[in-house]
Amino acid sequence: MERWSGRVAVVTGASSGIGAAIAQELVKKGLKVVGLDLQVQRMEEMSNSLRSSQGKLYPLKCDVRKESDIKEAFKWVKSNLGGTDIHVNNAGVADYNNLIDGPSENWRKIMEVNVLGYSICAKEALQSMREKGVDDGHIINMSSETAHQIPPSFFMYSASKHAVSALTEGLRRELVNLKSKIRVTSISPGTVRTGIAEASKTPKKMLEAFKNMPSLEPEEIANAVLYVLGTPPHVQIHELIIKPNGPTI
Repeated sequence: MERWSGRVAVVTGASSGIGAAIAQELVKKGLKVVGLDLQVQRMEEMSNSLRSSQGKLYPLKCDVRKESDIKEAFKWVKSNLGGTDIHVNNAGVADYNNLIDGPSENWRKIMEVNVLGYSICAKEALQSMREKGVDDGHIINMSSETAHQIPPSFFMYSASKHAVSALTEGLRRELVNLKSKIRVTSISPGTVRTGIAEASKTPKKMLEAFKNMPSLEPEEIANAVLYVLGTPPHVQIHELIIKPNGPTI
């Protein structure tokens, strides 16, 4: 990770859970980290707690459902930090619903955040890297175990994560065709102890089942990000699947 010290990373969904853990670990490794999220106060508190670290966290309000917000965020990164070297697409939403009843507005939010938001952020990050002259940059897309097997009742969320896998590979192929050395990796965690299940209106009975299942901690996913970034530039990790030891979905 030494070669990344002093460089710039953008992390979406950085105010809590996996995103917060990733942002904190990157700051501790000496990076300038721009956290994008709607919950700016949480990120400001986290930034204050990291003052003694080698790097620095810059909280920035951004709704990844809005292309204008994303463009403004990367404009700020360019103006204040010279552009980005690493981008972590972590912001994500889930919702407990079915395909027969919907509601469709919940489906739309999942796709806007988990698919379109990822794609627009990746496009802006790549543009930032190329303008900066970065050819060893890295884009990491946070996918899910549900991209590889379908869980009960989270079908639209699972579909969005299947899309992330396809988009990650598609972006990698486009970069190869351009003879770019920028790498693209998808990380698929199994069950992680975050608040996403509670926020997605999951029925109480299913929540209890989740609580009794083996789970990962956000810090363990952050360590996986450090591992991916720490590999030599000629090493391309396409997909990393991480599950807790024991029965899963």
